[in-house]
Amino acid sequence: MKISREEVLHIARLARIALTEEEIIRLSEQLSNLLDNFEILQRVNTDNVSPTAQSVDLQSVTRDDEVTPSFPPEDILANAPRRDEDCFRVKPVLE
Repeated sequence: MKISREEVLHIARLARIALTEEEIIRLSEQLSNLLDNFEILQRVNTDNVSPTAQSVDLQSVTRDDEVTPSFPPEDILANAPRRDEDCFRVKPVLE
């Protein structure tokens, strides 16, 4: 499927981007190639393939939660520019 110059300009207008003439020509070719590839994929027989949201199995990369002792407040607040007892003192965000 061939993407016309006008279609590329329409897409650029929607995306609010300015394109040079060379970019318009290059994008027209690239978008046309993409659509051609999608047409090829649509011809693939997927009757025996079950629908899926993931093509590969997901693995959790998080570790198990472990209870550990907290740091002492003095260590945490040691470099605080301003503090109020055991709390950080910050400028008000809303007045």
